[in-house]
Amino acid sequence: MLLTKLTGIARSEGDPRVIYKGPSSLTDADRLARALGWFSVGLGVVELVAAGRIARALGLEDKEGLIRAFGARELASAVPTLSVDKAPGLAARIGGDVLDLLTLSTALHRHNPKRSNAALATALVLGVTLLDLAAYAGVKAAHHRGSGSRRDYSGRTGLPRGAQASRGLARKDFKTPPDYRAEGTVAAALPAAAT
Repeated sequence: MLLTKLTGIARSEGDPRVIYKGPSSLTDADRLARALGWFSVGLGVVELVAAGRIARALGLEDKEGLIRAFGARELASAVPTLSVDKAPGLAARIGGDVLDLLTLSTALHRHNPKRSNAALATALVLGVTLLDLAAYAGVKAAHHRGSGSRRDYSGRTGLPRGAQASRGLARKDFKTPPDYRAEGTVAAALPAAAT
């Protein structure tokens, strides 16, 4: 609905107005993947901009560069997750979740004064990992074409009455418009054609 309203603002003079947008062809898994892609964009920007604050909040002061790298990784995985072929982006997100969990596990030792923050972050990452796994499985199932299989179009002709019934119809019903007819010496040079 919001996008429909925005198109009214951005349209040029003379363009038709969008009054109603039809139903979406996106599956629930596609919508979840899109939401996770935008989440990646937001998280990636935060990790790039506020790596120091995140590191201090989790007790990982020596890992600021790693957190920035994780931000870049989030942004890189957001691009394919927001594209038409979402599975590679979701797979990259799952791999990134594993790296995040491994890094957070180093902050869960009992001598870390920010251990409770690290435990909360670990629980959140586990939740997001479950969403990533669900989206990946849903996208793969919804867009599965089989291993190595190709679509078979051999029984299709594109002709509603079949190929045999359609032969010659264009020639039989075609009437050359008067302004297309060749006249004079050019006409004599052309091969005989039905006019």
